[in-house]
Amino acid sequence: MTTNIRPLLVELLTEELPPKALQKLGQAYAEGVRATLDRHGLLARGCAVTAYSTPRRLAVHLSAVLAQAPDQPYAEKLMPVKIGLTEDGKATPALQKKLAAKGLENIDLSTLDRESDGKQDYLVARGTAAGALLAAGLQEGIDAAIDGLPIPKVMRYQLADGVTTVKFVRPAHGLVALFGADVVPVSALGLSAGRDTLGHRFMSQGPVSFADADSYAATLAEKGRVVASFEGRRDEIQRQLLDHAGRLSATLGDDPEVAALLDEVTALVEHPAVYVGQFEEQFLQVPQECLILTMRLNQKYFPLFDPATGRLTHRFLIVSNMHTDNPVNIVEGNQRVVRPRLADAQFFFETDRKTPLAARVEQLGSIVYHNKLGTQLERVERVRAIARGVAGQLGGDVSAADRAAMLAKADLGSNMVGEFPELQGIMGAYYAAGDGEPDSVVQALRGQYRNRYDAPVTQDTLTAATLFIAERVETLVGIWAIGLAPTGERDPFGLRRAALGLISAFEQLAAGGWLKISQDGPLSLNGLLELAAGTFPAGKIPADTLPEVRAFIYERYRNQLINDFDRNAVEAVIALTPPLHQVAERVRAAAAFAQLPEAASLAAANKRIGNLLKKAEGEIGAVNDGALVEPAEKALAAAVSALRPKAEAQLAAGDFAGSLSTLAQAREPVDAFFADVMVMAEDPAVRANRLALLSQLHGLMNQVADISRLAQ
Repeated sequence: MTTNIRPLLVELLTEELPPKALQKLGQAYAEGVRATLDRHGLLARGCAVTAYSTPRRLAVHLSAVLAQAPDQPYAEKLMPVKIGLTEDGKATPALQKKLAAKGLENIDLSTLDRESDGKQDYLVARGTAAGALLAAGLQEGIDAAIDGLPIPKVMRYQLADGVTTVKFVRPAHGLVALFGADVVPVSALGLSAGRDTLGHRFMSQGPVSFADADSYAATLAEKGRVVASFEGRRDEIQRQLLDHAGRLSATLGDDPEVAALLDEVTALVEHPAVYVGQFEEQFLQVPQECLILTMRLNQKYFPLFDPATGRLTHRFLIVSNMHTDNPVNIVEGNQRVVRPRLADAQFFFETDRKTPLAARVEQLGSIVYHNKLGTQLERVERVRAIARGVAGQLGGDVSAADRAAMLAKADLGSNMVGEFPELQGIMGAYYAAGDGEPDSVVQALRGQYRNRYDAPVTQDTLTAATLFIAERVETLVGIWAIGLAPTGERDPFGLRRAALGLISAFEQLAAGGWLKISQDGPLSLNGLLELAAGTFPAGKIPADTLPEVRAFIYERYRNQLINDFDRNAVEAVIALTPPLHQVAERVRAAAAFAQLPEAASLAAANKRIGNLLKKAEGEIGAVNDGALVEPAEKALAAAVSALRPKAEAQLAAGDFAGSLSTLAQAREPVDAFFADVMVMAEDPAVRANRLALLSQLHGLMNQVADISRLAQ
């Protein structure tokens, strides 16, 4: 070897890997090899790691690897001296066995050190161990990488000898391991390492041989017609997609599914080429969501949209694994495949429209929602009752809310939803519009499955907000009541999502003026939970359900807010569980208060007051101004009396920041009180009066938030 530091390349050639897991598999494989080599000291300073992954291979390139790690000093604590040595200083059988196990059987006993742990002396062997060799370290690294892959489902298959069975995500057919230009003698899954691999299934001219580690990506691209880098293929696909869309004066759309589909097709091809396909314009009469879903989900096509209207066009883009100068057969083949699917969607839609949506409601009686909660029809009746109650409290259209709730699940029995469950609600909206249902009902059906209610609530959209709220609170109360609260990572009924959705609806109602920040009504979380519980049969909802659901919702809100606000400010507000629609505004006020120079002192004082009040014996009465003795306590009492009316008026008006700002004016009398006054005086009457004063102050301080938590 001409040098001790060279690049290293390791590739595992396989059959087609699962596309949705490919990128993670590639990253995990690279990290498994890197971490093991690093642990053995085989990576040189500045070593860069590049992961490669294609449908048929996982590979990693490391730019600077050592042939042998530097020698390492070692210190082996062996055993107590009295056990390891005889009285005449010779090794006991126990020590001889220990030394042999450590590979130190030839060590000179006189070189062993003696160290005490405070109780007895131990024998310690010290020396310098030869650094790990690359072959041994890489073998361990490949084994660790394979064992540590996040494999969705393991296959068991036989090797060529017809006897040995191995387990891996897909059968493996080749292993490349190059240290510079030299093959490293390692093995994996019954394969011995070499320098040859296979390129593209159809476009490669045959086996691909690598001269050295650094030539991997370029050689594979040139001779194998494979783009090894996942990111490189994704960028190339995106470039071609945007180029074709631009030349057709169209767009790919802007929903998140485009990015997800891009990742998926990147994992399906080794040499991407994009072509344009089209279908008959008559299919555009079908709701575009149906066509988009079948093209993306079933065919992995990219639908194209009109940039002016956002409407679907009759053209789509195909990402192929084959580049050809004459793609007519590829395009026509894909068009033949997609046409029957679009025809099916058209048939389902036209057939479904023959039955009014309202006529499908009765079918829900044969669809089980949950065996402990009855059918979908029973659930619909509960949601209807909640929706009517919410609409009535908010001054909305009760009949429209009831109608929307009645029709909300009717599309579950339709052909289209049976074929495409992802279109629940969307198809109901189309069918309701076709039946002449009010626009407010149509909007409510279309938006019922959104994760968040993120649209302004107006008179026109209040019915949609009402249905959104009713459905989520029914889910939270019902599912929690039958013992299916979320645990760890498991949340099969989406209660976390339902809680966050409910919070978002309250926020939008408050922003639209439907819930005044300055008051709790007309719709409160407690009242909403009680309304929902009342729709279930008597005895169905355990007594602890509503308090637990309420706490769960506030905990979800807390976890959401700490991403955007200071944790202490969030904790200070959530501790009081104020009206749900006031939480965010109170957190903003608490965060702003925490920046004031008076905040730290008042927060610490508030915490101290809380501790004193917890220790108080008996009931705390009213303050007797005539019994105040010290100037500092008189000044504090005067400050509380002066500040309370303004702070409470600001609180009632929803001016939380103003209320806390008013409170900040109490800093000086509070500091003086604790500096000059002994709260726990020996005289019981004096002590009780001072505790009463502090109780008044404590109440004033904690109207907006528990500011003692700002001191944490």
